[in-house]
Amino acid sequence: QVQLVESGGGLVQAGGSLRLSCAASILTFSNYAMAWFRQAPGKEREFIGVINWSGTRTIYKDFAKGRFTISRNNAKNTVYLQMNSLKPEDTAVYYCAAQWRGTGWGSEEPTSYTYWGQGTQVTVSS
Repeated sequence: QVQLVESGGGLVQAGGSLRLSCAASILTFSNYAMAWFRQAPGKEREFIGVINWSGTRTIYKDFAKGRFTISRNNAKNTVYLQMNSLKPEDTAVYYCAAQWRGTGWGSEEPTSYTYWGQGTQVTVSS
């Protein structure tokens, strides 16, 4: 059974930083592209960015460029989301998701991802 478990969320003041982690119980973690999404109350799930299976390439949504960084450690089956200069509008539940490399990578569509974590709450106060 594949599991993705996010951690690292919490309450932070505007301008602060958080680092989210997503630990995966996948035997072949290095064969999965890993993405981060977020969902604010009353809004649709929003793509943040994705990293390819080897960690050599990333794609970010415009709002994340320059503030958010995705990285991964395949030896630890973990992907990270470093968030800097946080704003109140970044408040949301943050999710990681996995896409098998055989189906490509880089998709912004939630339906492209097979496995999802349960989410971790990030709250940014003004």
